[in-house]
Amino acid sequence: MKYTFKTLAMLALSFSFTMVFAQESPKEENFFRINKVRMPEGPILEVGGLVTLPNGDLGISTRRGEVYMVENPTSKTPYFRKFASGLHEVLGLAYKDGALYCAQRGELTKLIDKNQDGKADVYETVYAWPLSGHYHEYSFGPKIAKDGSFFVTANVAFGDEMWYRGESRVPMRGWTMNITEEGKMQPWATGMRSPAGPNVIDGQFYYTDNQGDWFGSGGIWKVEKGDFLGNPAGLRWTGRADSPVKLSEAFFRSKIDERRDKDAQGRAIKPENRVNENFKMLWEMKKDFPELRLPSVWLPHGILGISNSEPIKIPQGAFGPFEGQVLVGDQGMSLISRIFFETVNGVEQGAAFLFRSGFRSGVLRMAWGNDNSLFVGETNRGWGSAGDANEGLERLVYNNKIPFEMKAVRAMPDGFEIEFTKPVDLKSAEDLASYKVESFLYKYHPVYGSPPVNTEKLKIKGVKVSADGLRARLMVDNLRQYYIHTITVEGVRSQENAYQLIHPTAYYTLNSIPNGEKLSMNGLSTKNSTIDAVAKVVPGKVTGKKTAVDTKATATEKAVAKTAAAPTYAQVKGLLTNYTCIACHDQAKKQIGPAFIEIAKRKYTAEKILSLIHNPQPQNWPGYATEMPPMPQVTKEEGIKIANWINSLK
Repeated sequence: MKYTFKTLAMLALSFSFTMVFAQESPKEENFFRINKVRMPEGPILEVGGLVTLPNGDLGISTRRGEVYMVENPTSKTPYFRKFASGLHEVLGLAYKDGALYCAQRGELTKLIDKNQDGKADVYETVYAWPLSGHYHEYSFGPKIAKDGSFFVTANVAFGDEMWYRGESRVPMRGWTMNITEEGKMQPWATGMRSPAGPNVIDGQFYYTDNQGDWFGSGGIWKVEKGDFLGNPAGLRWTGRADSPVKLSEAFFRSKIDERRDKDAQGRAIKPENRVNENFKMLWEMKKDFPELRLPSVWLPHGILGISNSEPIKIPQGAFGPFEGQVLVGDQGMSLISRIFFETVNGVEQGAAFLFRSGFRSGVLRMAWGNDNSLFVGETNRGWGSAGDANEGLERLVYNNKIPFEMKAVRAMPDGFEIEFTKPVDLKSAEDLASYKVESFLYKYHPVYGSPPVNTEKLKIKGVKVSADGLRARLMVDNLRQYYIHTITVEGVRSQENAYQLIHPTAYYTLNSIPNGEKLSMNGLSTKNSTIDAVAKVVPGKVTGKKTAVDTKATATEKAVAKTAAAPTYAQVKGLLTNYTCIACHDQAKKQIGPAFIEIAKRKYTAEKILSLIHNPQPQNWPGYATEMPPMPQVTKEEGIKIANWINSLK
């Protein structure tokens, strides 16, 4: 009776929600509209930096080494003026005291328009740092610290034979530098890998990093002077007299295996993920590396991005119920996430949500317009993105209507409290079947990325909904410190119109579990419509007696078994998300990897596709810059299910 119980339970739930879906729930685009900024013919922006000037004009730096000033940028006819050119891949722009500052690949440069003709006539080197010439040595920033100095972050290079391993070939690669206006540089922190998203928020320096070697996923870090963020490449320079980080390469290697293995011919062996191994997680290394700083909030890879970029705070009066929260762009998946921060026991943590997807290219930079719309600067050359274009400048405009969303998720001593933007329907919110909580984390190892590990479904014991319908407190068993807790609220409906949440999933990074009073079971709802529905529809399953329903259900079992060979997208969407397939592949268009429909045209068997998931053959797909990593964690059953869906596309 494997299918009978599960299938009929779902039928019962489906019936119970039939009336709910009488009206289609609104989507993100119904509240936050993406407008393309009208541009003149000629410029190819490939935006590397954005800054809004005090008069409302917009400054734009490009990867092609140009800087533009845009007058009336929120109007239908903005005016573009070239301000500077001949620079080297400008991936950041800041304004201070009448001048623009930009981070070129090898220097912090001040741009001054002395004669006030609208063009820079002075290009002044504030501070220069060395380059090895490696293509990956991007530099990001500057961002202005509260004391008026500048923060600049520097990418690592990669090895020659060990092309997969981050290297700091010259000083300050893998570091944050703090640079004064007079040109004095102080190393600030290390352990960065690809720190494309620096910013100063409320006077505090933050940055985002991407999945890669030593980073199982992207995230956002709060960075203090002397911090180590996790990637060991920059430890090469901690012996400098001016280094605030004292952790050495030798000590690091004495505590963790860097997997610098060689084969019988003396050639380096690329580290790959090992299934069923004893592994370390980032938090476990804090006992050995006290200067190690954990992410404030993880941004799960392939779900909330693959190449996290600039974080930016929502100002007062902007974007309705979300003012004061933080948005984070993502270059690879062309989306923006939203973060709610809180401090628990002196430790910063919080929840991340998907906010807006569908941008035309990779989201790299953001800046607020003077009308509280959000300018979004985009690029994808050499990196790839979910958007169809190679570059772009767009505006995200809020229509001042409140969407039905989770406004915040807060940690509690015995679970979580969810705050909603609008009152919830009490019946759905008091039903435990409306919620699901899981926890997982990533490995800390030299492999490029990590599968989710130690995944565990957590029992929800009860829920208490506030009288105003704006809060639901969940009592959850087995909270795990340092883990990401996935909180899914698909069954909760709004009090008005019974709408679904636009984004029903939150990812809470639980760096510290709060102290305080726990809820009593008295007064909590323990109703679970899934169990109640099954008890009514399949009484034999509950009592242990064979019934007519059991006998008739064999037809349903046969139908389920028949369609298992070719599942629908809805049936595999969860697998594609959990295994991060949709981070690189779209159903119909080329992204970082080939479209699923193109894979279907190869007419591979399901078993062949499974073998290629476990052991990819990049040579089969020339023209794709990013190689797919081996994914042995995909089970045979689920891999075959994904393969059957792919093959059904042809």
